[in-house]
Amino acid sequence: MSPDLAGGTTITCGRALAVNGLVEGQKIRSGLSVSPRVSPASVGKEDAGIILRLLVVFHPETAVRTWGRPFSSDSGDTVDVMVPPLAESISDGTLANFLKRPGDRVNADEPIAQIETDKVTIDVSSPEAGVILKFLANEGDTVEPGNKIAIISRSGDATHVAPSDTTSEKAASQPTQKVSEEKKAPKVETQPAKEKPKTPPATLSSPTEPQLPPKERERRVPMTRLRKRVATRLKDSQNTFAMLTTFNEVDMTNLMKLRSDYKDAFVEKHGVKLGLMSGFVKAAVNALQHQPIVNAVIDGDDIIYRDYIDISIAVGTPKGLVVPVIRNADTMNFADIEKQINAFAKKANDGTLSIDEMAGGTLTISNGGVYGSLLSTPIINPPQSAILGMHSIVSRPTVVGGNIVPRPLMYVALTYDHRIIDGREAVFFLRRIKDIVEDPRRLLLDI
Repeated sequence: MSPDLAGGTTITCGRALAVNGLVEGQKIRSGLSVSPRVSPASVGKEDAGIILRLLVVFHPETAVRTWGRPFSSDSGDTVDVMVPPLAESISDGTLANFLKRPGDRVNADEPIAQIETDKVTIDVSSPEAGVILKFLANEGDTVEPGNKIAIISRSGDATHVAPSDTTSEKAASQPTQKVSEEKKAPKVETQPAKEKPKTPPATLSSPTEPQLPPKERERRVPMTRLRKRVATRLKDSQNTFAMLTTFNEVDMTNLMKLRSDYKDAFVEKHGVKLGLMSGFVKAAVNALQHQPIVNAVIDGDDIIYRDYIDISIAVGTPKGLVVPVIRNADTMNFADIEKQINAFAKKANDGTLSIDEMAGGTLTISNGGVYGSLLSTPIINPPQSAILGMHSIVSRPTVVGGNIVPRPLMYVALTYDHRIIDGREAVFFLRRIKDIVEDPRRLLLDI
């Protein structure tokens, strides 16, 4: 029997129980019956997204059977591992690789496979502890939410098929097969083959013909979904926007001195290092406030002015470029920005960035200087209208007070959509960034 829960009973997170249509903290109306014996097999794929892992608090003597994860189906001793929901805007993914092998013992919630989507890599976890019996899909297959990819036995023993056993069996069977074939085939007397006349060597191609490298020295590797997505978006950006790039040169002396003077005190108070990126983010926020058209975007025949500032930070990873977003950057101080950037960098390297963390953004900052880039023309990240490019800091001679002195200088570039941003606004925007970076005291005085 399913226990009836009285009105006012609180649903709190804890043990796993399938409860349809409820959310954390919601009050249950009087007379609502919640069955703890709901099986994943009885839940449709469209309903799986609303099954929550919750604890219903009621009389302790009532026996409750828990259900650990919604992404599995129960068949007695075996459990089917199913692809979890990927995201609202993503319908399928590529089974990138299996983290376990058939015969491996796994714990509940232990990742056994990874699915690569257009934006992020998602782990597929084991719904229960047991032994992997077999895989139902291959690496490289396209899978959708609800597809079965593996079968796990709750009571099985962890065993692996020894490669040496199979190879020895094959090796043993091959000689006997050859012997039997030799017995069946009649013997035929062979005569020594006559020596063929030697053909003259082929004439060498003329020097004007191109000498292509042999195909054996080439490798064809499929593009990852992330790489294909980046390639599509960048090409669409190039085809859509009327892109133009303007440049300027920034003297980094004062910002670097500010960092050097307060780096120890900054770490001691905030627990994070003071970098140069936070200074450029603050400068970009101030420049967007002075030139709001750079923060706007074209939508059909309209211009959308956005009264919020979300700064996207381009991060390069081995799998491709990702662009997490610092939300409401205009309300953050230097420490908040540095903490957010460090968290994004760690998640990007681990491949754990969520889609929500990369959605949106009103301006992108790309720092090619970390790789040694001296100058570049960055490509706009749609649906934004501009992108700021930072580059390497190089000590170059410059004139200060009538004297030639060495100074740490950086080239900065702003690529913008000329359909919405005129050259005047673009130059003023980049000049504002230059002024603030060269004299950060402007932020305090708002001048």
